[in-house]
Amino acid sequence: MPVITHIEDLRVLAKKRVPRMFYDYADSGSWTESTYRANEHDFQAIKLRQRVAVDMEGRSTASTMVGVPVAMPVAIAPTGLTGMQHADGEILAARAAERFGIPFTLSTMSICSIEDVAAHTKAPFWFQLYVMRDRDFIERLIDRAKAAGCGALVLTLDLQILGQRHKDLKNGLSAPPKLTLPNLLNLATKPRWCLGMLGTKRRGFGNIVGHVRGVADMSSLGAWTAQQFDPRLNWNDVEWIKKRWGGKLILKGIQDVEDARLAVETGADALIVSNHGGRQLDGAESSIRALPAIAAELGSRIEVHMDGGIRSGQDVLKAVALGARGTYIGRAFLYGLGAMGEAGVTKALEIIHKELDLTMAFCGRKRIADVGPDILLPGTAPR
Repeated sequence: MPVITHIEDLRVLAKKRVPRMFYDYADSGSWTESTYRANEHDFQAIKLRQRVAVDMEGRSTASTMVGVPVAMPVAIAPTGLTGMQHADGEILAARAAERFGIPFTLSTMSICSIEDVAAHTKAPFWFQLYVMRDRDFIERLIDRAKAAGCGALVLTLDLQILGQRHKDLKNGLSAPPKLTLPNLLNLATKPRWCLGMLGTKRRGFGNIVGHVRGVADMSSLGAWTAQQFDPRLNWNDVEWIKKRWGGKLILKGIQDVEDARLAVETGADALIVSNHGGRQLDGAESSIRALPAIAAELGSRIEVHMDGGIRSGQDVLKAVALGARGTYIGRAFLYGLGAMGEAGVTKALEIIHKELDLTMAFCGRKRIADVGPDILLPGTAPR
């Protein structure tokens, strides 16, 4: 086992252990991937102010996200096909998050179902919703999340239509993988992954198969999903979903100040500044560049969160300094999951927390609540 010191170590190990189509699914963006790369690279341009001779004892990274106490202002983002990075991946990641004291968000397009995750955890997890044309299914999905005791509903607004991801098309992405010769040859080099998958019954989309009329197996799922993402989704639908859900509502996929104003008008509890990890509109602004204007304009009226490009605790601190009350990690935890399962997710969280704590201290702050834009070097942060 190599010495793991940062998220990049987990990425390298995950690439060795996860089948190519699923590794590429997680580690890619749409079209030229310019926004995917910008999400990460734009953090690097932001510089920190180091302070010295400051009392650093008794530090705390504890905070809250939509009223939920968190060990650090980080949640695990909803990611599709998590259970294809590692067998039972959603369950493993949810357990690691619960133990660490941060929220886990389950994707609609997960492998493990809402009920699977609820049966293996105690802390209320969050559920992410995609809006489909089949509104009866959506109503039942919301009701299932309520029945499972989910603590918040995260409504994704930026996937009415699907961005083109070249690697997925070239790899013939499917769950479970189609047994073509190239796939079989690649799977032969991933014995750990294969053994894990042989030991679980969870290999399809658990929230959908068996819960949709006419979709009883994976062969009928493809035709259904190809027609189901709803391009008609609008702000009136948000009102309907909010009423049906009745609990804490977080709107994901906001990049524009005007859209943020509309999000506030829905009465949602929080919004997430996000470009879907660079997987939708290639050429869109990075999340960290979009964050300051939205936080400055509307941060007093709604809780502003962000995701996209976070690979370290320093990135978390920079986002908080620019107005984020919370952040989300997607690829960072997926790398850990693919590399080492549940222990890898825990390792990813430990790395990010330690980097956040130490960097906060070097910047002269003892509590995450005291972090503001003055910890950043003037002229290096987006406005």
